[in-house]
Amino acid sequence: MPDFEIVSQKSELEKLAGQLLREDVVAFDTEADSFYHYFDKVCLVQVATRKACWLIDPIELGGPEHLAPLAPVFASPKVRVLFHAAEYDIYVLKRDCGFEFANLFDTMISAQLLGYPSIGLAALIEKHFGVSLPKDEQRSDWSRRPLTDKQLSYAASDVLYLIKLAEKLEKELGRAGRLDWAVDDFEALCGRRWPEREFDELGYLRIKGARALDPVSLAVLRELFLLRDQRAQEIDRPPFKVLGNGTLLEIARAQATDLDELGELKGVTDLILKRLGKDIVASVKKGLRKPHGPIPRLDAVARRRMDRRTEKRLGALKDWRGPRASALKLDPGVLCPNAALEAIAWAAPSSSEDLKGLPELKAWFVREFADEVLGVLERHAAEIEAAGDASASEEGESAAAARPRRSGRRSGRKRSGASRKKKARAKAAAARAANAGADDAPAPDTKAGAEGSTSARDGASSAPDAERPSSKGGSRGSGRSR
Repeated sequence: MPDFEIVSQKSELEKLAGQLLREDVVAFDTEADSFYHYFDKVCLVQVATRKACWLIDPIELGGPEHLAPLAPVFASPKVRVLFHAAEYDIYVLKRDCGFEFANLFDTMISAQLLGYPSIGLAALIEKHFGVSLPKDEQRSDWSRRPLTDKQLSYAASDVLYLIKLAEKLEKELGRAGRLDWAVDDFEALCGRRWPEREFDELGYLRIKGARALDPVSLAVLRELFLLRDQRAQEIDRPPFKVLGNGTLLEIARAQATDLDELGELKGVTDLILKRLGKDIVASVKKGLRKPHGPIPRLDAVARRRMDRRTEKRLGALKDWRGPRASALKLDPGVLCPNAALEAIAWAAPSSSEDLKGLPELKAWFVREFADEVLGVLERHAAEIEAAGDASASEEGESAAAARPRRSGRRSGRKRSGASRKKKARAKAAAARAANAGADDAPAPDTKAGAEGSTSARDGASSAPDAERPSSKGGSRGSGRSR
């Protein structure tokens, strides 16, 4: 077990904070309880300097608000604060404690910008130091006390190697000429703001498979979704531990209106039936009674439909991004995420200043690649214009070739009279056909046009600040989890 001290008293924390302010670099990590409680909170803060390690216990201190003595450390421009995958840590520390950050270094972001194939902390520690970090406590309930020796050892190991790792990665970034890229990203993360925690009543539309439901089943799903959240709050459990998304969909499809029918469904255990059965049936019935209008549209789902010109512009940008990222040995999404490419395609910028005005773009990307992006757009515009001129020329030549030659005034008049008679006969025939089939004529399709012209531009990918970061060990993939 690594050596560490547990800090659980106010006086101990104040003393530690004073000591940390005298350091030039400090490694941090946090553990929260989002897998076990509806309202997640910081349950442990791990701290390491080059010589020592501490585990700060906010629960024993009386709550996350009692971490206040650490505020000057995080806000000091003289103390470099290290995290791995800092987004969630900074989110919860800002939310629960009101901390501000001034001098950040994130080892995961650094590994991404260096093109590492595996950016998880365990993979990086093993690559650089040959040490295998423990993984068995990744989804522990960090709100329970006392913490076990395994939990304490796991937590301490998260910060013991961060300073040495950061030093190695910083040197690599310098050699690659990408240190300023990382600094831009660190500064952006320090200043980032997230919306207040609130329940999203349209969240049921984000459940995978929801939008394939018919309107009646979707109305049922909505009521089940509301029921689940209400019960989760009452018992302080994560919603997925009350009813899983798959079970919600199964009940919504079946529209079960009695307990026997409900009990036959996949995912409905005896315990669920006992605790929630009557409430579930009531919610199903309530959903069946609701008027079933058009499916609500989400900003995260209802992204504005691209016209063909914008789609082609986006295609040209993707054709540039792929080879460019490959040459830089970067993941294409690290070089320029899809949301950023789409923002460029929509805006069709003509200058670096235009690019700087797009909030989806990172500062280093605009600084390093503005000329290349603008060049791609200029060439694409020229190709489209040339193709349009060629098409217009071909159409003109075809029309001229198809136009009959007039051999004289008299013959022209004869053709004109015959043509008028022919047109009249055709018009009469068309009128008879229209009257005969009027009852079968389809109504104009106005929905597609309305959606194409009025749906919102801002999808989830182009509004990153609209969502809270995923909690540790959740859907963050190899970067956050070990």
